[in-house]
Amino acid sequence: MTSPLSSLRRLARPILPERLRGERPVVPVVRLQGAIGMPSPLRASLTLASVAASLEKAFATPGAKEVALIVNSPGGSPVQSRLIHQRVRQLAKEKELGVAVFIEDVAASGGYMLACAGDEIVADPSSIVGSIGVVSAGFGFDRAIERLGVDRRLYTSGENKAILDPFSPEKAEDVERLKELQREVHEQFIALVKERRGATLSDHPDLFTGAFWTGAAGLDLGLVDRVGDIRTTMRERWGDKVELRAITPQTSLIKRLTGRADGVGSAFGSGLAEEAMTAVETRALWSRYGL
Repeated sequence: MTSPLSSLRRLARPILPERLRGERPVVPVVRLQGAIGMPSPLRASLTLASVAASLEKAFATPGAKEVALIVNSPGGSPVQSRLIHQRVRQLAKEKELGVAVFIEDVAASGGYMLACAGDEIVADPSSIVGSIGVVSAGFGFDRAIERLGVDRRLYTSGENKAILDPFSPEKAEDVERLKELQREVHEQFIALVKERRGATLSDHPDLFTGAFWTGAAGLDLGLVDRVGDIRTTMRERWGDKVELRAITPQTSLIKRLTGRADGVGSAFGSGLAEEAMTAVETRALWSRYGL
């Protein structure tokens, strides 16, 4: 027996816009853009907290054929990269939906870790992919403050508490300790890529050295599955009437003005210095890949 609600829907279908009739294939699209885990007072940061709601909404889209992620990131925090990667895989399993990743300018380092969350990776042939490695960078100011006649007064409880302090001379044992941590994180990164990419990966000797390639070269190396773009790929898969539905996060006015959900940390005053340093670090990440 047909319910009154079903009858009403059937009668209303001819006058509804096509996108509301449920006849067009729908693919929700989430954009993962920017450096990962580098917040500042005015600059939005790509973290699990910033993308969780969009991912949840995408995977909950009624009638979704699959979920598409557009990745454009030079990397950043390995922790936030892994957290976002894991959340995508958890949702894909829970909702039993495939995930297609589309690489725009760059998916390198942590950005490539995000790309590996896809069941399929599609890259622009001129994009940059790879950079499977770990890097730490900073500055040493010990000689500068000595020339300025500034005394560095540092008090700790624990001999390693001030390891790699930028205002103190660098110690060989501190650098080795950092390199040990980097090796461990690098091994975890390699294991993740091997788990996700499997037998598609080539045996190129530089694959896990931090080297990077174009999307076209990445296809031969097994880093991506095909070259192309999201619109062409989705139309080939689901037809010309496929709807690519952009999923965007909802943000409050305070968050848009300050860059933080709690409204704390306005760029006025001390926030300006933090914003400037973050901008320099972010620019340096992109510049590594010629962008």
